[in-house]
Amino acid sequence: MKQQATFSKREEPEMLSLDLAFNIERMKLEFLNCSDIMYRNCSIGGLDRATLIYVDGMCDVLAVDEFVLQPLFEHFRSSSRVDEARKVELKDIFIPSLKTSIAYETQQVIQAILRGETAIFTEGNAFVLLADLVKMEKRAIEEATSEKVVRGPRDAFMESLRTNTSLLRRRIRSSTLKLESMKLGRLTETEIVIAYMEGIVKEDLVKEVRSRLQKIELDGIIHSSNIEENIEDSVFSPFPQIQNTERPDVAVSSLLEGKIVIITDNTPFVLIVPMTYWSGLQAVDDYTDRYIYATFVRWIRYTFVHISLLLPSLYVALTTYHLQVIPTPLVVSIASAREGVPLPAVIEALIMEFIFEGLREAGIRLPQQVGPAVSIAGALVIGQAVVAAGIISTPMVIIVSLTGIASFAFPVYNLGTAYRMLRFPLLIAAGVLGFYGIVLFLIALSVHMVTLKPFGVPYMAPYAPMSIRNLSDVLVRAPKSKMRWLLPWLAQGRTARFPKRTK
Repeated sequence: MKQQATFSKREEPEMLSLDLAFNIERMKLEFLNCSDIMYRNCSIGGLDRATLIYVDGMCDVLAVDEFVLQPLFEHFRSSSRVDEARKVELKDIFIPSLKTSIAYETQQVIQAILRGETAIFTEGNAFVLLADLVKMEKRAIEEATSEKVVRGPRDAFMESLRTNTSLLRRRIRSSTLKLESMKLGRLTETEIVIAYMEGIVKEDLVKEVRSRLQKIELDGIIHSSNIEENIEDSVFSPFPQIQNTERPDVAVSSLLEGKIVIITDNTPFVLIVPMTYWSGLQAVDDYTDRYIYATFVRWIRYTFVHISLLLPSLYVALTTYHLQVIPTPLVVSIASAREGVPLPAVIEALIMEFIFEGLREAGIRLPQQVGPAVSIAGALVIGQAVVAAGIISTPMVIIVSLTGIASFAFPVYNLGTAYRMLRFPLLIAAGVLGFYGIVLFLIALSVHMVTLKPFGVPYMAPYAPMSIRNLSDVLVRAPKSKMRWLLPWLAQGRTARFPKRTK
């Protein structure tokens, strides 16, 4: 006698039933009001003997017709059951030369269907054949938009997890490249891949990353930033402690240095741990150009990085408290330009910095066709208007403009964001205490950066603590034949100390 096909969703059995109608009813109850779930009945001899369930838009319908339906009609056995010896045979007959599996539990089948697999229910069998016939629309591999290079590869990561892992395999054709998979997110079941080089990466680092990922308890993992904030050491630090990139060559270089790459499905940005301050200032072009020019450009970049942080504060401190330091002709020029301006220099700087940051944000949020035009026109019009109205002095407009240009020199976007944010408290310190405020702020900032140890690696390495053999790729970019790529804190044989994370 067949089982009753009416049941409550809360009391659904854990295992599949021998009754095809009962199994299908259970699936329909689970996918109630899901219009994208397709049911395809296969009638043989006037009876429904099999049913296919798949998600419309995630399944290759042509492959289902060719590799599932046709063999099913041709080779369906009349017996209502199959024994253990015939399960593999049935799987091979239905879907030849394709990835298939067998599931016995309801929840396994539900998760497989939601991943895009095709579930094949048959009458009299308490198991389901799962055919991996996933075919989802995805964009082509394109050039990275956030990390432009003059000379280097033009491919970038995309939203497909397996495409991203294949980009790593194309560059590292070695079995020592390990790709561990796990699922995070109670509702999204997002697949995460931990990539590392066995024999290069420190085993304690792999265990620590794996442990932190397993402790994440979220309903959904939408993009990699959800993971980043849950595994970093100091969440209240303005500085990024986990690097993100959309360039496969950057990820591969990090793997060869003994770092770990975390790839998240449905996002084109991968995470790299651990991150140091100096790695956030290194660009891809540093390693594709000749070392002399790369060193020269790196020094220019470092100069602009410090200009973006210090220039407005130095101008405010000099013009407010330390006029004696400025040459007399320059003092006269600044004083004449500020004549009639009703605001102190620190208020001027804060107003202009807020306006500049607002224009930058507006340029990002606006459509690509009008964003740059609005930013440029807004900067020109507002800058000219405030100077003509006598609200802001001309030197302040020049200072803020130079600062804004310098802030674009950061190779890593989120490190530049940290400096943009720190510029405001530094301005206030300079306006209150002058040079003393700047020095005290920089001392506190340096102490904070030195004490940071993301995943047990000093943030300011190799300068704090000092490591002479790793200085060949910090202030200068030495010839590649002279460089030593492996950081001592990541090498095998040394015990890392992982600090207690700040919640």
